[in-house]
Amino acid sequence: MQPINLASSGSQNVHAQRTFRDIVNIGPHCLERFIDSTNAPEIKALDIELAGCSNLSGTYQVGRVTPPNHTIFYSLKGSGKILTPSGEYALPASSVIILPAHQSFEVQIEYFNETSATADATEVTKSEASEVQDKINAGKAPQAQIEQSSEPAPRADQAPRADQEQWDIIWLNLSDCPRWQHFFDVAHPVQHNIELSGLHHAMELLYLETDSQHRQAVIPIIQQYLQHIATPVKSTHQVRLSALFAAVEKQLQFNWDIDALLDKVHYSAPHLHRLCLAQFGRSPMQHVIYLRMVRAKNLLISTQWPIAYIANYVGYSNVFTFSKRFKKSEGMPPSEFRQRQSLH
Repeated sequence: MQPINLASSGSQNVHAQRTFRDIVNIGPHCLERFIDSTNAPEIKALDIELAGCSNLSGTYQVGRVTPPNHTIFYSLKGSGKILTPSGEYALPASSVIILPAHQSFEVQIEYFNETSATADATEVTKSEASEVQDKINAGKAPQAQIEQSSEPAPRADQAPRADQEQWDIIWLNLSDCPRWQHFFDVAHPVQHNIELSGLHHAMELLYLETDSQHRQAVIPIIQQYLQHIATPVKSTHQVRLSALFAAVEKQLQFNWDIDALLDKVHYSAPHLHRLCLAQFGRSPMQHVIYLRMVRAKNLLISTQWPIAYIANYVGYSNVFTFSKRFKKSEGMPPSEFRQRQSLH
């Protein structure tokens, strides 16, 4: 069985004299486990169109021209490279790349020899390429076309060469929808030193599990990992604000006032006020009060501490002042709040 080269005459993007094309060039030593809506319909809840776990060796080259969905590749072992109109990216182990929808790309195993692989590849007609591309877009496994080849199966002695390192990856195609809209704003597509082995195990379990309830139990795990890697890159101001109020949360008993906040973050008062309104919809001191009330509610629910103790813990030396502030925030005094929560 020879790898198939699916070249289409669709739109082309060029970077450094490179022409992108729809291509599936997968050798006989590559193993792929596809997850789609037929064997795991639960993935629709996360707007996942297609996903897979792949063990690659030898020839591996997949290219897409302006794909309609977002693509994520995560390298578990070995290394690969991804070519895009904006440049070439290495993807060593523990690295992830986010490729937004409508951006052409090509992914290869690191030691892939494009010249020899292209010479060995089997070209197909334009109509055949379109048919396979339709299957890919519809969520069908591209190797389904490869498995229909009339070429004989590889002999046992056609093992990968010793110098061919295996590249293990997981990958996901995500719909171009509001949930993943921020993929278009990713400033740095590659993230290094990312631990996604849990996502890998969840995907393998999703592939193997035949019980729908068990598959459904895996979906929240996958969602959590996707949200982690898909979080938009924060601006410098967002990072500084997060650090400021993380420090406030660690010392809610401290007598925080606007001057103390300004000394910590090194902003002017008007600038900090504007940033807090944009980020939280509250002024700086209103956000401090908000954090104090959140902590107070948690302590009222989860402990039997006296209210005076809780008041002092969140920065109010006067229990009457605390109760007044709590009632203004929650519509009832802290004692009533605790009593109501105990009834649930």
